[in-house]
Amino acid sequence: MSRKFDVAVVGATGAVGEVMLSVLAQRGFPIGSLYPLASQRSAGSHISFDGKTHEVGDLAEFDFSKAQIGLFSAGGSVSAEYAPKAAAAGCVVVDNTSHFRNDADIPLVVPEVNPHAVAGYTSRGIIANPNCSTIQMVVALKPILDAVGIERINVATYQAVSGTGKKAIDELKEQSAQLLDGQAPACSVYPKQIAFNALPHIDVFMENGYTREEMKMVWETRKILEDSAIQVNPTAVRVPVFYGHSEAIHLETRDKITEVAARDLLSKAPGVVVLDERRDGGYATAATEGAGEDDVFVSRIREDISHPRGLDMWVVSDNVRKGAALNSVQIAEILIQKYL
Repeated sequence: MSRKFDVAVVGATGAVGEVMLSVLAQRGFPIGSLYPLASQRSAGSHISFDGKTHEVGDLAEFDFSKAQIGLFSAGGSVSAEYAPKAAAAGCVVVDNTSHFRNDADIPLVVPEVNPHAVAGYTSRGIIANPNCSTIQMVVALKPILDAVGIERINVATYQAVSGTGKKAIDELKEQSAQLLDGQAPACSVYPKQIAFNALPHIDVFMENGYTREEMKMVWETRKILEDSAIQVNPTAVRVPVFYGHSEAIHLETRDKITEVAARDLLSKAPGVVVLDERRDGGYATAATEGAGEDDVFVSRIREDISHPRGLDMWVVSDNVRKGAALNSVQIAEILIQKYL
């Protein structure tokens, strides 16, 4: 493509923003002018992109009519204020926060699953990027859904601290060092120690006893898969892993599918790598396969011995790449290829 597009990256100095910039460069996105943006606190600092140094601009002062595409990853309150302003200025926003995901007139897109939904950007000039744990799950489930339908999803997630941000990454490092040195861990990001522990608590608790992170998976899965009848029962757990979410998924399909057929479907699915050998180490993990990679890895595929139409699998992916930055850039690629 010879045409180039001017791109604003909002939250350019954050954990996801930094990866967005690297993904844009790695995938050769046709950028004319790049506008890295952040809060006043970070404005004036410099980032490196594709071999060049760029000064970080002040989001509050930026004129969004300069950009055709805005990649937002600076928090829900920032998106709530600035995404509509950007859209009104003619800049199509791909928003990585949860702020717009449940709005009926905002498309919620995973390119391997529902790329056609991008067309809905014309409603408000905004496209929502789903929750990281939802993204990797629906990428793995889409081939199964198309083949035999899905009635119910039971999922337990094991989510990396990078999903919370840089401060959480630092807290895991610091607590690990403190505990190994015989000191009591200092907790500031999480309510209990995360080092050498697992916290069954991500986001705020809702009235029904589920957390908001868990309910995001319910709402978003139905919207992306375009099937409000699918029942989703999640438990979201934070674990002491830096990058890469893992999920134990137990499906109840509408029609029976064998593990052989499921493995064959998944091995041909876009964005999926099947690593499923029944031997020691013959499976994907967050640290050894997921981190730093773009694909969704599927392992432990087996027929559920407790349900006649049950199928189980283990799904791993890098939450900051596929779960955030890469998915956003893939949405932008569809935009420029088909709509802008």
